[in-house]
Amino acid sequence: MLNRLAMLVVAGAALVLVGCAHSPQQLNVQPQVQVPLNPVASAQPVVVVVQDTRQSKVLGTRGGMYPNSSNITISDQALPQIKQQVEQSLRQLGFNVVAEGTPNANRLTVSLAELRYQSPTSTTYVTEADIGATFAAEARGMNKQYQGRYGASANHRFGYAPNQATNTRLVTEVMSDALTRVFRDPEIVRVLQQ
Repeated sequence: MLNRLAMLVVAGAALVLVGCAHSPQQLNVQPQVQVPLNPVASAQPVVVVVQDTRQSKVLGTRGGMYPNSSNITISDQALPQIKQQVEQSLRQLGFNVVAEGTPNANRLTVSLAELRYQSPTSTTYVTEADIGATFAAEARGMNKQYQGRYGASANHRFGYAPNQATNTRLVTEVMSDALTRVFRDPEIVRVLQQ
């Protein structure tokens, strides 16, 4: 009887420890431009470049007892998805998206400059997360150049550690908000229309 009680205590302690350790997550984010875009351009040719200029590919950690083993990253499919959104948005605006090297083409470079996921490190349970995303954009026309930075952030509180699907949704929402702000800037469109 005492042996069985000891085994139950050990099993219970092991479950508690497992609950405090989180595994890494790779998020398959799919940010979208979320504003209606009216055609204002006259089929001006635009080359699109999308790049990741973050200093670290790790957004942050899921916290817990062993935060160093619970890193959050995004999948390699994120950049192609962002590029597709940027190109689609330019087409909706009336631009003609062309290949690199096309003569007399304007250029729009969109860089993922920052992506962060901060959860408290002082507790073993993830109770909240601060999520932020920043895109840098550079529009180059024939005689003009314009740069801007577009950020968005959100704070979420949880009763339990969010799973991969939840974190994917939350990070995608913030990235979508930041990417949408690029296309809300009339100066970007103005430069590309030259």
